[in-house]
Formats: sequence, structure tokens, C-alpha cells
Amino acid sequence: MATSGKKRILSGMRSTGRLHLGNFVGALENWVKMQGEYENYHLVADWHVLTTDAEHTGDILPNTLEMVRDWLGAGIDPSISPMFRQSKVKEHSELHLLFSMLVTQSRLERNPTLKEQIRDLREKLQARDLDDENRPENEVTDSGLITYGHLGYPVLQAADILLYKGEVVPVGEDQLPHLEITREIARRFNRYYGEVFPEPDGYVLEETKFSRLPGPDGKRMSKSLGNTIYLSDGEEETGKRIMTMVTDPQKVRRNDPGRPEVCNVFTYHQKFNPDEVPQIDADCRSGALGCVACKKNCAAKLNDYLRPMRERRQQYNDDAVMDVLTTGETKARAVAQETMAQVRDAMKFG
Repeated sequence: MATSGKKRILSGMRSTGRLHLGNFVGALENWVKMQGEYENYHLVADWHVLTTDAEHTGDILPNTLEMVRDWLGAGIDPSISPMFRQSKVKEHSELHLLFSMLVTQSRLERNPTLKEQIRDLREKLQARDLDDENRPENEVTDSGLITYGHLGYPVLQAADILLYKGEVVPVGEDQLPHLEITREIARRFNRYYGEVFPEPDGYVLEETKFSRLPGPDGKRMSKSLGNTIYLSDGEEETGKRIMTMVTDPQKVRRNDPGRPEVCNVFTYHQKFNPDEVPQIDADCRSGALGCVACKKNCAAKLNDYLRPMRERRQQYNDDAVMDVLTTGETKARAVAQETMAQVRDAMKFG
């Protein structure tokens, strides 16, 4: 358990590269706010990348550096919130193996997020050249999509959390099924071998209109859709993206009355420029404010909001990020080794 008197949190992200505004408002912003209130550990889930992309392992390290640089830019303080790579703390794999003996295949197959992941993988494969004569016949069937490691993703996730005796896990509503598997594994281990693990509670991140921030096209911001605004984009690039934003289709000319509630740009003002929202709302509805001027104002306010993050981000070159990670890995490894000593003792493997 945490020795600071604060509850311990384990948060993580798969290392898939630079983060965008959707990642920030959906998770990273909350991580920063929770510093000081909890004892935070932040996991770079590089092994988890393999569940959906085992072919391109050469991308994992550069993607890790970019992602952690965004964490640091957003305000995660490595002196109080260790950041570390899953693959550098080998106890994750040992606990994963032991936990895999405590959950059935049928239980994992009932995980409601699995079907969604199958759908995403099927779309990814179908985007390839499926005329390849060497492609296995069942490659795009469910049995051909799901690897042993992918099916067991929640078990590795349970090991990630419980290795640090995480008591609280920040999650969205859609991640609660994974967390329930973690709780079930903790209960079963404790029932078989004695009390070692807490049953972590989900800290459900508040769902607001910004939790699933739309991209410039109005769809949920996603790398796969190519509609992202990255935290690390330059001001000019950010401005260009904002100027492409979808607005009220009924407001064709400047003097036409607008409907802010259906305008993507207005959503961004609400998040990143709240002080001016009442005036923007009134001027849009009256026709006094045109879309071009509104977008330019939005771009300026968004760049103002992101500027401190971008300046902090630039302070960390690759060597500095690696120093942060190796320091965090030393701290994480000490906790992990202590937990595994307790696990081996409880299971009579001491």
C-alpha cells in the first residue's frame, strides 16, 4: 500500500506516439489535477501495444519518447509521479503469468470491449491488400484476429495495477469491465493464498461534453481518422486545423444568425476560452459574429492555452526523457519487487 497516507493510483497509456487534444481532455488533464491528492504511478504500456500491432516494434521507443514528452509538457511532475516503461519492470510479466491461472477463457471472452477491438482489428486488416495469396484464409475471422495475448489483455492490465497495489484507477465508463476483471482476480488470489492485494476502485472520470472532444470534422478526435490536433503542433498548424472546422451549416454568411449549440468551434470556445463564451453566444445568434472571425479567435485562444505545455515539452530532448524514465523505472521496480516477494511467499514459492 502507499506509505504516504495517500491512496495509490496506477494510470497508463499505450505508447502509440504524440498525444492530441482528445487524449488531453479525456485523461491527461485529469492525471495532472490528481497530483498531490494521490500517490501517482504512470505506466508506459509498451507491451500492450503488441496486442494490436506486433509487427512494428521499431516504432515503440520513438513513440514512447513522444508520448512521455507530452506527459511532461502537460505538467506531470516526475519527482512526485514516477513514469516508467512496462517492459523495463519484468515483474509485470511474472505476475501476469500467475494471474492467468486465476481466470477462465470464457470469462475473458465475455469482456464487452473485446468485440469492439475485434471490429477495429478487422477494419485494419481489411484496409490492407487482402489479395495476398499467402494470407491465411481465416485472417479476418474472429479466430484469426485474436491472439492469446490480446484475449489476455485484461489479465496483463490486472498485473499492471495490482503489482503496485493500486487502490484507485482513473477510468472512463467503457473501461469499467476491464477493472472488474482486475477486482475478480484480486479476490480470487486473496481467497486462495491470503490477503495480498487490494480490490481497486474505479475513479470514473467525469463525463462532460469535452471528454470526447471532436476533431475539426466534428467526429470524435482519433489518429485513425486523421482529424487530430496534437499538443505538440506548432501555432500555425493549429490555426490551420481550426480554420477547417465544421460550423453551423445554416450560417452561410456572416450576418446570418447562428446556432452555437451545433457548432464545433463553439465547443472549443467553451473549453479553451470560457470567459468569452457568453459574448460569442450572443454575437453568433444575432449574426454580429462571422465564422471566420470566430475561428481566428478560437485558434488564438487555443494556442494561448497550449503555449505553456509546448514550452515545457521543448525542455525535454530524448536524453532527458530517458533520464525521467530510467529514474521512474528504478522507483517502480523497487515497489514491484516488494510485491512479488509477498506473492511468492503467499503462494509458497519463496
